[in-house]
Amino acid sequence: MILTKQYRCIHSASCPCTKGHLSEDVIFLVFHNLNWNPKLIATLSCVCKWFDDLAKRVLWKEFCRSRAPKMLRDLQSNGSHIVDGNWRALGKLLIYCSGCTKGGLFNSIQIPGHFVNQTRFSRTSGQSFLLPQCRTDVLYVTDPCEHSDQGEEGDVGFFRGVFKSFATSKVRKMLINMGAKLHPTEVCPYCRAKLWSMLQAKMIPQSASFRLGSYDDYIEYYVCLNGHMLGICTLLPLSESEEASELE
Repeated sequence: MILTKQYRCIHSASCPCTKGHLSEDVIFLVFHNLNWNPKLIATLSCVCKWFDDLAKRVLWKEFCRSRAPKMLRDLQSNGSHIVDGNWRALGKLLIYCSGCTKGGLFNSIQIPGHFVNQTRFSRTSGQSFLLPQCRTDVLYVTDPCEHSDQGEEGDVGFFRGVFKSFATSKVRKMLINMGAKLHPTEVCPYCRAKLWSMLQAKMIPQSASFRLGSYDDYIEYYVCLNGHMLGICTLLPLSESEEASELE
């Protein structure tokens, strides 16, 4: 098949794509056949502003739909929607554990961020991270991404999540009504929005540590203005019976 129709980049006179671009339909078909490969989408976004805009509007959206179709249908149901431009942030949330840096959100430890092969987001688990008066909200949360033997910190777990319709959620309303302060310097690693500390707001229920399998006093998480959640916990050691069953 000969593809001749091209479109010039209108974003920048210095754009290296001086000979124009293939149509969006052709690029859509190419990435559909590549199963919406996130590394290739990210690479394409770096070529120029035209490709970056296309990735934000179309490619990351299709990536999210292909990786978490049931969650996406729920997040967009009942008039709720994800504004175009945030698809890239959601795509990153689906496949990237942010880790932490010393002096950052989780001060005491340095663990590099990394991509994860598979992640399960659970609406049922999300209920465990909400106070009883906020449990009509919808929150999807992952199982902890485990990082073993972190010195004095023990076995560390990172988890992340996303709210449905966060702008109208009871959690957001409660944070605003109590005058919770946003973090002065750190921002969400997924969308760059400012963050509320749920620990400082005293909005972490005991059920969260039970769901994660962590110590009660070693769990902390943040929620950003766009409803993304990221947190850290110290995981309880496996019991002898659990260790034995794993060996089996």
